[in-house]
Amino acid sequence: MLEIADNSGVKSAQCIKVLGKCASSRGKYTRPTASVGDIISVAIKKHLPNCQLDKKKVHRCVIVRTKYPIRRPDGSYVRFDSNAAVMIDADKNPVGTRIFGAVARELREKNFMKIVSLASEVV
Repeated sequence: MLEIADNSGVKSAQCIKVLGKCASSRGKYTRPTASVGDIISVAIKKHLPNCQLDKKKVHRCVIVRTKYPIRRPDGSYVRFDSNAAVMIDADKNPVGTRIFGAVARELREKNFMKIVSLASEVV
């Protein structure tokens, strides 16, 4: 379960599939896990009444915060209090016009510049 960190009207969503990662190289019974900057398919669980996205369809998100620590090349780690994502469209642009909370710097390396520019803080 993820909280949605933008103003698209979606409050929480459930991850269905991690896109672009294959589980076969990790072993027979392990699932692929998503980290910051990965695109996932989600099902909307809670939303506002004036939400522009349909609850009955599958949508795409990009992960912006994780509880699991992220290792940086300089040896430091960064982790957040919650797992959060931002709803994106087919062109990888955010659906909402505002991003709430901090986002990780790794989004810049994955070319999500629009999300980085809308965020209030980049950690």
